[in-house]
Parts: sequence; C-alpha cells; structure tokens
Amino acid sequence: MVDQLDELLVCRLDTRRKAVEPCTIVIFGASGDLTSRKLIPALYHLHVINQLPSPFRVIGFARREKTSDVWRDELLEDLKTFSRGKNLDFSDWPEFARGLFYCQGGFEESESYQKLAQQIGDADHEALRRNVIFYLATAPTQFAGITERLANSGLLRKEEQPGGWLRLVVEKPFGRDLISARQLNSDLARFTSEKQLFRIDHYLGKETVQNILMFRFSNSIFEQLWNRQVIDHVQITVSEKLGVGARGGYYDESGALRDMVQNHLLQVMALVTMEPPVSLQAEDVRDEKVKLIKSIRAPDCGETSFCAVRGQYVSGVIDNQPAPGYRQEPKVDPQSNTETFVAMRLLIDNWRWSGVPFYLRTGKRLPLTSSEVRVQFRSTPNVLFAAQCGPRLDANALTLRLQPNEGISLHFNGKVPGTSLEIRPVKMQFDYHAEFGAYTPEAYERLLLEVMAGDPTLFIRRDEVEAAWSVVDPLRQAWSGKPLNESEFYKAGSWGPP
Repeated sequence: MVDQLDELLVCRLDTRRKAVEPCTIVIFGASGDLTSRKLIPALYHLHVINQLPSPFRVIGFARREKTSDVWRDELLEDLKTFSRGKNLDFSDWPEFARGLFYCQGGFEESESYQKLAQQIGDADHEALRRNVIFYLATAPTQFAGITERLANSGLLRKEEQPGGWLRLVVEKPFGRDLISARQLNSDLARFTSEKQLFRIDHYLGKETVQNILMFRFSNSIFEQLWNRQVIDHVQITVSEKLGVGARGGYYDESGALRDMVQNHLLQVMALVTMEPPVSLQAEDVRDEKVKLIKSIRAPDCGETSFCAVRGQYVSGVIDNQPAPGYRQEPKVDPQSNTETFVAMRLLIDNWRWSGVPFYLRTGKRLPLTSSEVRVQFRSTPNVLFAAQCGPRLDANALTLRLQPNEGISLHFNGKVPGTSLEIRPVKMQFDYHAEFGAYTPEAYERLLLEVMAGDPTLFIRRDEVEAAWSVVDPLRQAWSGKPLNESEFYKAGSWGPP
C-alpha cells in the first residue's frame, strides 16, 4: 500500500521542459578521446532510448584523413570498449551510424570551414541546415581561434536567425587563471552571445549532483537544519585511486587546483550551500550559484595563516600492486612541482554560513575512488549522554555520496539492544540504485540533451567562471614557482601529505 501511495505522489517537473529539435552537431576534435569515449556513446544511448530528435546528424571535423565509413567503424569499436550501458544492444547501430559523417580539415585553414559549410548545407532536411551545435572537443587554446573562423566563414552568427539557432559548446578548463578566463570570455563574446554559449562541466550532469538541489529544496526537515546554528563543518571530497596515466601532458600544465577545485569542487559546494532560487528557471538557479561563489572568502595565504595543503604522490602500493610516482608518469616533467593533491579550508561570508568551515579535498593515487559531501552537525550539549561519553558520543552527520554507491546516509546514535546501557553510531541509508534500479544516465547524455533543448541551467555562466577563479587565484599565485618541500610528498595509496 505504501508503494502504491508513493507512486501516486510522483511529481513530474519536466512537462514544461523545452523540446529537442532536429539538428546537426559538428564535433571539432572528432579523432580525440572525448569524442570516442564520451560523446558518441552518450548520443548512441540517447538514440537507443528514443531521446534524440528525428532527423539528427553528427559531423566529425578533424585533421586526419579518413572516410565517413572508416570513422563509423572506429566509433563502433570504441563504443564496444567504452560504453557503460549494461547489456547494450548494438543492433541499433546501423540506423544511428547513418547520421554520422566525417569532414577532414585543419582548424586553421579557411578552406576547411568552407568545406564544412557545404557539408552542413547538403542536408536533406531544412532543420539540419538551420539548427547547428558546434562542439569544441579540442585543446582550450584553440577555442578562440575556431570560434573566430566559424564566424568569419558565416557558419556562426551572433544575432538570432529566424527559424533556426546556432550554439557553441566548450569544455573546461575555462582559462588558466582569472586573467586568461576573462580574456577567453571576451574572445568568445565577440562572436557569440551568452545565450548561445554552453560551458560544460560534466560534474553538473551527474545524476547525484543534480539530486543535491532536489534533496535540499523538496525536503523541509533538512533545509531547516542547513545553517550555522546546527552545522559544525562540511567536508567535500573527490578522491581517485588512479594516477594521471595518459593525461600526464595535460595534467602537468594544470594540476589538481585547476583540474578539480576551480570547477568540480566549487560547483558542488555552490549547490550544497546556495540559497533557494525563486524558480527553477536557468538564470534564477545560476544567479544563486554566482552569489554564493562570490561570498566565498578568498584563501588568506600569508605566512602565518592557514591557507591550504598541496601534495604530489611518489611511488607506493595500491591494491597490493606497485604504483609509480607522479614524476615517473608518461609525459610528466621529472622535476615537476605540479600538485596532485589539494586540501583547503574555505569560509563563506553570508548570513547562513558565517563561521562554518568548508574543507575541500581532492587527490590522485589515494586509497579509494570516491566523491562525497559530509555535513557534520554540532555535537550535543555536554549533559546527559554527552557528559558521560565525552568524545565517544559521535556527532550526527549527513553524507551525500556522489560516486560510487550513490546515495544518502544519516549517521546518528542508538542504543545497543540488551540489558546494558550502550550507545553506538548507527546509519540510516538510502541507496540510489537499490531504490530506483534503473540505469543511471552518463553525465554527457543529460548535458547533450540540454544543449539540444537550449536549456543552460546545468552550464556555467561567464560571471560564474570568473568568480570561481577569484577564489583559487590567490592560492595558485602563492604556489607558483615555489618548489615542493619534503613534507608535501605522499606515498601512492595514502591519504595525502600531513
């Protein structure tokens, strides 16, 4: 009876969701890992569950010479390797592959853009010619140049066009610091409006990250506790067992601060702490995130104040297997001072969170792969049970597990059954997969759908990018050019430096 009642109480919020329209997606960097590992598998999964518009077309744009048939065959092999869908049926591939085309060309060659324009214009369906998404799955240094050449060739126009639309998608990182982020935003703004521009942080597409807002603002019992009077501190952790692997060249230029803190961790922090938006409209949600990020006090990196801890992994053991040190990884400078671990303490200067510390931690080659938010409530007053148990009386905590084993856990104290009077921590647990059971979509599935629908809610706005850089830039400047000392190295398989 309870289950039937729960079904009656299901509330559909997507009835007013913008519909996806037939369109063409042009992927710059079609030969790269992002295309084969993420974008094409995401689009194929959407095709299998009938979420893609009809008709639909993908044009891969890259330097390597190959035919459309060769590209399709390569993508199918990669799909079999990288798809995370359980028991995925590839019988739908031939139909999906009919919409895949390849355009060989250089990013700096104007004639290549003319060839691309002709290929877009050759579509049988008018909507495929008028509705176009340009997805820049390239190095960030190429964003501005590609955008300018798209505009110069007439493929990208800033003004609205009747009966169609043009959109531009760029991947993180959005700049290397505040100055370069502002410059990139200015360069892109010359040729696109903010309405056309979709900055992707794939973390925002994760189902459990989206669930943070649902958890907070649809449950009154928790929102009443969400303030400085009740919460002692908050920990946000993103840990990885893996090292940098094949990404050594990129990672050595970015490090954990740029790769994780400036975007993923601050985005999660904003969702956990922002004020309720006045509506679920995209700009209302993004306004509250920006206000929150602007309220974060920039780390004070003076000699006498605590700012943050950085670290770099050296060789160690993970799962009983030897793991090389960071400086021994492929494409990494043997003298590199790039940080692979960051732990920092942030404060939010607003009425709700004043005085509550937020501890952010991320690193590679740690003991386990996990992403979670732990909300630690204040300890009980030192009377009754607390007076007798002291530190053995555990403080209550709420843990939002973002991955793996997605779910929510509430830690509280309970009496151990029996004749003696004993108290021990217990856990009330909600498991996402046990409750809903269905396949959880990959982040890129949701994000690509939102781009096609033109909904920017899950994407990062210009002022949001710049506000996030303002938070981490003082720390980046304090570490720049400063060699790592002995205490900042940690063994692979440990939880980082002291």
